[in-house]
Amino acid sequence: MTPITAPHPTTAETTLTPRTVLAVLATVITALGLGACQTTSTPETKTFATAAKTDSITLADAYELGGYNPINGYAELGVSPMYEGLLGLESNDPKQLPSIKPVLAQALPSANEDSTQFRVDIRQGVKFHDGSKLDAGDVVATYREVLNPKSGSAIAYSYDMIKDVSAKGNTVTFDLKYPYSDFASRLLLGIVPSESLKGGLASESPLNTKPIGTGPYRLEKLDSNQAVWKANPDYWGTAPQVKTLTTVYVPDDAARVARLKTGEFDGSIIPPALAASFGSLPGMQVMHAASADWRAVSLPSTNAFTADQAARRAMNLAVDREALIKTVLAGAGKPAYTPVSDIYPAYNPQARFEHNLDEARQLLDADGWVPGTDGIRSKDGQRAAFTLAYNPNDSVRRDLSVAFAAQMQSLGVEVKLQGMTWDALEGKLNQVAVLLGGGDKPYSIDTQVYSVLHTRAADTSEYDNPGNFGSPQLDEVLDQARRATPGTDRDELYRRAQTLYLDNPNHVFLAFLQHTYVMREAGWNTGNLTVEPHTHGVNWGPWWNLGQWSR
Repeated sequence: MTPITAPHPTTAETTLTPRTVLAVLATVITALGLGACQTTSTPETKTFATAAKTDSITLADAYELGGYNPINGYAELGVSPMYEGLLGLESNDPKQLPSIKPVLAQALPSANEDSTQFRVDIRQGVKFHDGSKLDAGDVVATYREVLNPKSGSAIAYSYDMIKDVSAKGNTVTFDLKYPYSDFASRLLLGIVPSESLKGGLASESPLNTKPIGTGPYRLEKLDSNQAVWKANPDYWGTAPQVKTLTTVYVPDDAARVARLKTGEFDGSIIPPALAASFGSLPGMQVMHAASADWRAVSLPSTNAFTADQAARRAMNLAVDREALIKTVLAGAGKPAYTPVSDIYPAYNPQARFEHNLDEARQLLDADGWVPGTDGIRSKDGQRAAFTLAYNPNDSVRRDLSVAFAAQMQSLGVEVKLQGMTWDALEGKLNQVAVLLGGGDKPYSIDTQVYSVLHTRAADTSEYDNPGNFGSPQLDEVLDQARRATPGTDRDELYRRAQTLYLDNPNHVFLAFLQHTYVMREAGWNTGNLTVEPHTHGVNWGPWWNLGQWSR
């Protein structure tokens, strides 16, 4: 649930009435849509014919450039123009979880009987962009630096199961603290040369702006607005047919839409409500990538209303997820009741909150939350009211927050909306609700659910279960599932965990997003999309496997 970094505007708070909430939502969506539609409808600077003749593409990204250090989380899932992991993703069906294949490993890892040790043989003949040769020592150095407390790695906790990593000849051995059958999903991390690891904070490493990987592209130019990658002439695999990739930072949604319509870019990530305007344009293709990326309202424990278990269940019953998906996401999503989507074999279709506003009202009535003269409920002198913070630069989070607030007012709950930067939220997640996103490592169901539903361990992120709600029973089931071997029994443990969560929810999960991309058709065979994590942008979508494109 690590937040996506964005520019930091001034914090602003707005308290809205039901009518104003709905008006704001309608105005926001309409204004953005009209603003985008007022641009030239036919691309001027790049047509299908001219695009098909070139071996370069230019993309507009919503997210800041730089930060290209795997030690701090970049390319953690093996998807990057310039980095590769021991293993990588292979998409055989864009609506199903991808399989995992060897990349810098010669073969899939071998495990001992209880899944506490994994061995990997390293591929020979691979060179980094600086000309040095990949060996087992580079793999050991990369993983040890993630685990090194002095690096301050943002992803260190995700590798907490590793007790030691060592090399003997061409083989790397991972010794684990406990059985962890999903460990292959931890071997997607981009590998860097050991010589590039100079110590110190990962956030300050030269790799953030001068990355050194083994991938099909190497970074040629980087500034605050633009990054340019060129095909790696010494790439160990098949030479990429797209020779140049240029990414331009355009954080404003409407600006990306307008500039894409003029033909300035070959593609971009676009909010679903705005992407619909491209459907009728010749030579343009709108694509929706399935994801395990959820949006949810976290609930703080310091607020009398959200700390009440019955209140949390009532809000989950009162929210109309289908309406949110239809209006805010233009249909590009699926309802979320827990962090487990139906892409997982262990998905429990019975673990859901059916939309029932009457039942939600009765639940609050029975718990002593009584409507006042203004329609807002109260109990023992405490109002059913809380602040919901959201990233104001993210139009989807903003619009979901507005729509959620409107729905809660029908329940007699006052939700005050406040735009806040991630920096401003630091240390406050137990005081305010937040429109969060998650699903950052979905290729293991353990990482999809454990940190979100389990009560927090020491030194874990405050974004993991911010209210720290849970139960010893749920914790025990999650711990058992984490250590279980794959199969029917393990799936049943995860299904049980989803059922237990319904009695004591710690969020109001709203939706699993379908990430929406617009791409100019140019005669490329792009292969399948893949089920995406929380992270998205132009590293993903149709460009996630750019080095494998062909004419």
